[in-house]
Amino acid sequence: MRFIHIADVHLGAVPDSGCSWSAFREKEIWNTFKKVISLTKKEKIDLLLIAGDLFHRQPLVRELREVNYLFSTIPETEVVWCAGNHDYMKADSAYRKIEWEPNVHGFFSQQPEAIHLPGIDTWIYGFSYEQREIRENICRDIHPNGKPGVHILLAHGGDEKHVPFSVEDGAGFDYVALGHIHKPGVLLADHMAYAGALEPIDRNDMGPHGLMYGKIEKGNTKAGFVKMACREYQNLDVAIHSGTTQLALEQKVREAIEQKGTQNIYRIRIRGYRNPDMEFDKQPLYLCGYISEILDETRPCYDLELLRKQQEGTLVGEYIRCFDGKDGTVEQKALYYGLQALMEAEL
Repeated sequence: MRFIHIADVHLGAVPDSGCSWSAFREKEIWNTFKKVISLTKKEKIDLLLIAGDLFHRQPLVRELREVNYLFSTIPETEVVWCAGNHDYMKADSAYRKIEWEPNVHGFFSQQPEAIHLPGIDTWIYGFSYEQREIRENICRDIHPNGKPGVHILLAHGGDEKHVPFSVEDGAGFDYVALGHIHKPGVLLADHMAYAGALEPIDRNDMGPHGLMYGKIEKGNTKAGFVKMACREYQNLDVAIHSGTTQLALEQKVREAIEQKGTQNIYRIRIRGYRNPDMEFDKQPLYLCGYISEILDETRPCYDLELLRKQQEGTLVGEYIRCFDGKDGTVEQKALYYGLQALMEAEL
């Protein structure tokens, strides 16, 4: 039995609101979800698991009809989903208002239950959120029923406000499909994993994103991560020196982005020692690519010996003298931080 496990799709999210790329990122989340459906069809996947937060907020009926249509294009695949803390199951939820395709199965209550899929001899255990937070560990009381077949737990959570379960709570299951944590991660090799967000949703969702692809055969489970996202959020460090000018910095940023991938969204960290009278203008740097944030972590490069002579007998001169013989990284940072503050105060 082959399965695909996705989570935290967050359809309807508009990442990086206000940025030039925000509008098409909303569409890309839908497009990547469609890619998963296409992959499911191409690979003839038996089971598609969706571990919560298919939507970023309460879904609309028309949106669920579109999702239901996509599921109708993979009639040979059993689809099982649960609602997470973002798209939790309200009393009047749109999840309850449409007629789902025969191959689609959802958990409509916070009370755990088991869904039996006789066609693939599989039991899926799970529940949906009916509120934004669930502070009790519901998973602790969910166990395989002992009947023949494959047994899978579908759950959304993992922190103190959202079903704070432990690895031990997955004991006895052939696989535990998790959602809520946006970074992909394996808790127990081949048996328990977070698929992570299908597409990164904000600048904190660093690194690759995608899905878990697995196979269960004769009691043995194999599962691994498959990258699917269009883009990644990445940190990009750009090193400068005392001779770096504004235009030179812009060129460095462009070249660094081209080398790492122009499709990605970057948090730029400018590091190194600049000329003391140089201040970089961040605004032109934002035009060099998809840049969500620029952090100027540079420090002025002072000629300490010259400055010591010029400032002899002053507070600045005494401050420099205090660091004589102290060459550690922490001490050097303290020297330059303090020196910069003193020089700015003097100015």
